[in-house]
Amino acid sequence: MKNGKYIIAALAGAVWLAGCGGSGTGPAAVPSLSQGQAGGQPAVGGSGAARAAALHAAAVCIRQHGIPSYADPVLTAGGQVYSDSRSIQNAPQSVVNAVEQACGALAAQAGLNPLSEPLAPAQLVEAGVRSAECLRAHGLPNVQDPTAQTPYTPGHGFGFTRNEIPAGGKADPVYQAAAHACRSILDAEIRASTLASLGNDG
Repeated sequence: MKNGKYIIAALAGAVWLAGCGGSGTGPAAVPSLSQGQAGGQPAVGGSGAARAAALHAAAVCIRQHGIPSYADPVLTAGGQVYSDSRSIQNAPQSVVNAVEQACGALAAQAGLNPLSEPLAPAQLVEAGVRSAECLRAHGLPNVQDPTAQTPYTPGHGFGFTRNEIPAGGKADPVYQAAAHACRSILDAEIRASTLASLGNDG
């Protein structure tokens, strides 16, 4: 459990990301999005080669228009898409706006929505529960067990709500001691949340 505040909401106004994929909860579908796709083509669904190629094309566009660290999304055999949402979260709003303009149609065509990751898979939830158990045992009694519906960030695991950590935040000595004691378990949660791991679990 490494994340602090969730900052996905800061990008919720990006039309190109709305309602495109995943089974998690995200922004509502925007009718004008599909209307704006190049050639009026419908979004590519499923888990086949065409979907994978469309996701790759969208990722290439995102990298070329200001987010060079953006990793290709992972498409599972069941058609779930996990994405490098943190790279978009960390980008300046001006860059996000530019990417939206340049890559919105490709993202919609691919069914790519970094603001709406699929529900957390079982292996990630299990790793998160082990982290929560350890943190509670080491002085953080308010940390709750995550569920499939708990927000997470690929590559960073589950986050904390404000009341789960001390008032001093992650700088608080109690938090620091708990994080140190649970380091290996927290690292296992992070590994379970990587794109490669999520792709294998889907």
